[in-house]
Formats: sequence, structure tokens, C-alpha cells
Amino acid sequence: MKIMFMTQTASDEMAFLINQYLIMTKETMPEMARKASSTWPVKHDHCFQRIVLDSVCQGVWYESIKRPAYKHLTYPQAELAVKLCNEIIAGQVDLSGLNLQSLTWRGKR
Repeated sequence: MKIMFMTQTASDEMAFLINQYLIMTKETMPEMARKASSTWPVKHDHCFQRIVLDSVCQGVWYESIKRPAYKHLTYPQAELAVKLCNEIIAGQVDLSGLNLQSLTWRGKR
């Protein structure tokens, strides 16, 4: 008897990464930011998305990626976005610093 293993296609992997990015920026991080103990400088989903995508692009994201960004990310960008979200959630990177850099790129600091 032959046993077949299902493998994820590249599009399945990409869909998984995008889904993770959206869950973390739209739900997980805003929920964490609303807690009384949070010292995060932002609380809204679009702010987390701005910070993560600007960091991934090393500049204003919409100068590099068509809108809506989640539909136009490359695989490496999606991978990096998910990695960065996980690092923010784990407290391994400084969200305040990333926010200040994002605002600097946008001329708002």
C-alpha cells in the first residue's frame, strides 16, 4: 500500500502567513495594547500594520507595496512581517523604537 503525504503548496503557505499577520495585527496586538499594564505607544490595528510594514520595507510601505498590502506582499515580506509580529508580541523588539522609525520615514517626527 502506498502512503501519500499532503504537502502545502506555496500558495497555502502564503495564505497561512498572511492570515497570521492579519490575526496578530488586527486582534492579538491591539488586545495586548489595551491592557492596563501595556506601555506600547499604539493601540489600533492600522498602527501595528503601519509599523510592521514600514519595518519590513525599510521605509513607507505604500511606496513599495500596492494597496491593500496584505494582497501584494511577497513571500519573503510576509515571512518577515510574521517574524516581526512574533518578536513584538514576545517583547524581543522595541515597539516604541519601531514606531519612532516609522514616523521618521513618514516625516511625522
